[in-house]
Amino acid sequence: MTGTPTTGAGNAPGTPDRPGAVPPFAAVSGAQVQRVLRGRERQLVRLVEDTYRLHGDGHTLNPPSCFLRFPDRPDSRIIALPASLGGPRPVDGLKWISSFPRNVAAGIPRASAVLILNDPATGYPYACLESSVISATRTAASAAAAADRLSRGRPRPRRAGFFGAGLIARYVHTFLTATGWRFEATGVYDVSAESADGFRTYLERQGEPDADHTGTAPGGRITLHTDPERLIRTSDLVVFATVAARPHVVDPAWFAHHPLVLHISLRDLAPEIVLASANFVDDVEHCLKADTSPHLAEQRTGRRDFIDGTLADVLAGRVRVPEDRTVIFSPFGLGVLDLAVGDFVHGEIARSGELHVIDDFFHELRRYG
Repeated sequence: MTGTPTTGAGNAPGTPDRPGAVPPFAAVSGAQVQRVLRGRERQLVRLVEDTYRLHGDGHTLNPPSCFLRFPDRPDSRIIALPASLGGPRPVDGLKWISSFPRNVAAGIPRASAVLILNDPATGYPYACLESSVISATRTAASAAAAADRLSRGRPRPRRAGFFGAGLIARYVHTFLTATGWRFEATGVYDVSAESADGFRTYLERQGEPDADHTGTAPGGRITLHTDPERLIRTSDLVVFATVAARPHVVDPAWFAHHPLVLHISLRDLAPEIVLASANFVDDVEHCLKADTSPHLAEQRTGRRDFIDGTLADVLAGRVRVPEDRTVIFSPFGLGVLDLAVGDFVHGEIARSGELHVIDDFFHELRRYG
């Protein structure tokens, strides 16, 4: 890499004055990504909602994700999410994201990712962005949008419970509080006591803890739970952000108080819980595959009518969210959201003049040499 700065266009490298031109190729670091995204939570939630609307109106292509699995490492996987986003800022691309849970024991994050952006005019890739932050951001922005939209018409949750205390939980909490959520109490449960304690430390850092260090902070009382049932029963907003491969929460009675559930990790809930609840997803076809909890419910019943709608349906007012049932949002995670956030990052960095272009990345450009 030369580190050559450029002020190229944000998302349309094939500019009108140079139609068909091969775009320059840039690498965008995680540090640059974080600088662009930090403090823009409200703007990013609006961006994600706009992308859901485009998806709901048929202005995207989001083919099935491809899972690369390893017989000798069954708990690990790498996923390819190809997508194409239409609308006013069209972009094509691919997210390539790995999940290696054993990394945590080695002191490095479970997930790593890159995002490739392709020019719709030529098909040439024009950027490779570090994407673990982009992926966490779009996941958290989606969760915050769902929490807001699915709680309208219901008593607004005041007690949050985080089931799983890793990076995604932290990002979801950050987006919730940055978009106006305030909790009287926050509960934390994780099979790793170290992870739960680390998340509590993060929560306390959101404000100055009380002088007596009783486990409270301006955002409300913080409780570390050792009993998952107790966490769920004492929370009216439950966030599942685990690495569970199969359901481990099986008793519908735990949800008798009808909380709002952000089922980010997709595979925590037994089919009985799904079938007893109102269910909203980001995309029906995507969510009902790969042995997600909704997919297991479909396999159990042979039907899909337990899905009440998509978040795009809620945004458009096509469906009503019930007040007297547990409401579960199960987002499979759409590649078009990564494209929207990645394109936003690329555009901001290009406009700042800090885009680092790799000179001669595309070298053999003459058809006959």
